[in-house]
Amino acid sequence: MLLYWVVKKIDAIPICKIEIIDLQKVSSAKEGLVDDEKNQSMARIFKLLGEPTRLKIILSLFDNELCVCDLAAVVESTVSAVSHQLRLLRNSRLVKFRKAGKMVYYSIEDAHIKQLIEQTKQHVEEN
Repeated sequence: MLLYWVVKKIDAIPICKIEIIDLQKVSSAKEGLVDDEKNQSMARIFKLLGEPTRLKIILSLFDNELCVCDLAAVVESTVSAVSHQLRLLRNSRLVKFRKAGKMVYYSIEDAHIKQLIEQTKQHVEEN
């Protein structure tokens, strides 16, 4: 029964029946690519944002500057776990921090990250 499902699933994928390469389209598509180093950096950002707790942290910081304790309460996790996630986000320049006395407040690094998340959120809400 499982074999039937796999075969049926593969048959449902639209693919070209003839292998012809349009060199103009291929060339145009290649121009849109970035070098390997930038590609790796972009992939790391998406990997970081692919973890639900980190995504919740980013969403929590959209309109707020929050300390670790506040973030832990928002995402319903421990301060230690949130601190670990913040370190990863900070090292990838997705969030920044500001010290005020003994307190440390986190916020989104720049508008690019916010735009990326907002557009993704809109895409999901359209479906």
